[in-house]
Amino acid sequence: MSDTPPASDPTLAGYRASIDNIDAALIHMLAERFRITKAVGAYKAARNLPPSDLEREESQIARLRALAADAHLDPDFGEKFLRFIIDEVIRHHEQAQNGN
Repeated sequence: MSDTPPASDPTLAGYRASIDNIDAALIHMLAERFRITKAVGAYKAARNLPPSDLEREESQIARLRALAADAHLDPDFGEKFLRFIIDEVIRHHEQAQNGN
């Protein structure tokens, strides 16, 4: 006998539908975030500003770690997630600086 619930399990299906909706919202939110950071990258490139701002990054990481803790999410995970996004944004800003 298996402990795996059948695919027709309505409780499991409800959980999975909620997860699917949250995943879709995350993707749309990330897309919007990157639309804005693309504009920031163009702004920085036009004004010859550096692609990264370490003071801002550290401030944001501290803020997001606190938000994660308040939301009962592991702050280390929250920081890893944000650092991944920041690294990608900086890569885009460097490309904007190089005219790509």
